[in-house]
Amino acid sequence: MTTTAAAPIARIHRVRAALRAEEIDAILLGPSADFRYLTGYETMPMERLTMLVLPAEGEARIVTPAFEASLAPAGLGIEVDGWAETADPLARVVDALPRGVRRVAAGDQLDAMFLVPLQTRLDADWVLGSTVMRPLRMIKDADEIAALADAAAAVDRAVARAAELLRPGITEREIAAELDRAIRDEGHEQTDFTDIGSGPNGASPHHSFSDRAIEPGDPVVIDIGGRMASGYRSDITRTFAAGDPGEEFLELYAVLEAAQAAGRRAVRPGATCESVDAACRDVIAQAGYGDAFIHRTGHGIGLDVHEDPYIVEGNRLPLEPGMAFSIEPGIYLPGRFGARIEDIVVVTDDGVRELNAADRSLVGAD
Repeated sequence: MTTTAAAPIARIHRVRAALRAEEIDAILLGPSADFRYLTGYETMPMERLTMLVLPAEGEARIVTPAFEASLAPAGLGIEVDGWAETADPLARVVDALPRGVRRVAAGDQLDAMFLVPLQTRLDADWVLGSTVMRPLRMIKDADEIAALADAAAAVDRAVARAAELLRPGITEREIAAELDRAIRDEGHEQTDFTDIGSGPNGASPHHSFSDRAIEPGDPVVIDIGGRMASGYRSDITRTFAAGDPGEEFLELYAVLEAAQAAGRRAVRPGATCESVDAACRDVIAQAGYGDAFIHRTGHGIGLDVHEDPYIVEGNRLPLEPGMAFSIEPGIYLPGRFGARIEDIVVVTDDGVRELNAADRSLVGAD
């Protein structure tokens, strides 16, 4: 997806409208997905301040180090204020705010080294930037969905290579290195994670990788993802087997397949986030593994790999067309093994679009 000025300009207008609706005078965003969402520009967080000052009314400004000013986006109607190394950049931020500002939204990822001093300089009430940004970013437009679909297709191709790698004796670390290359070979500009959990390590949902060698019959949980040039992310989990994992695991995996399928079927406009979680969880609980499903069913995805909406009990938010998120139930038996299946889906006007198409069966099982 090529970022053009049109999308950020439209988003800036929507943020201004949201600020007015919430009676917030301005939002301040440092380097983050929110910043890129509104500007099409990605800048590295560091000790030198870069900040988007976006008031509900009046001129928007990017305050940035002078030597980076030429990198800031043009054509958005945003003034670029480059500050010299000996200048006070926070004074530039305060100057860019409306006079008499009373209520300010601070980006959720805004660094405390900038936020705390600003709070001492401004006599204002402060709210989280997600008050404004969350509802807007949760609903993906057609270009964003196309970017997520491209990312899903690329990671599908990458995870398919895992079947060629699984053999007794290869280590988790070696598999991770090969899949890191595969992720980038298949079109990502960077790898975000390559989590390889073999045998008992698969029972830890966020196990990264180790020097453990794969043993015959091991189940292996592989969770990989990365970022495309568009900025949009991929995230997929598949469970493989290095030979025959045994009858108990095959029965467990059949339960997991049924649970994940139930979650995908539950996605439709008007259904709640927690109802999708329940669709997966009920299948697993009825099979006697309820206590072994120890995390939420899913998370939103976009410019961040984890963002709203979260598919979890207690989240009664109704699903709307354009919401994109994972469905990833898992079953984990500590000290023995684990299994998880994860796909990215998008809510459509009449149901669900599944972005991942990689084989969900237990590849490698004899």
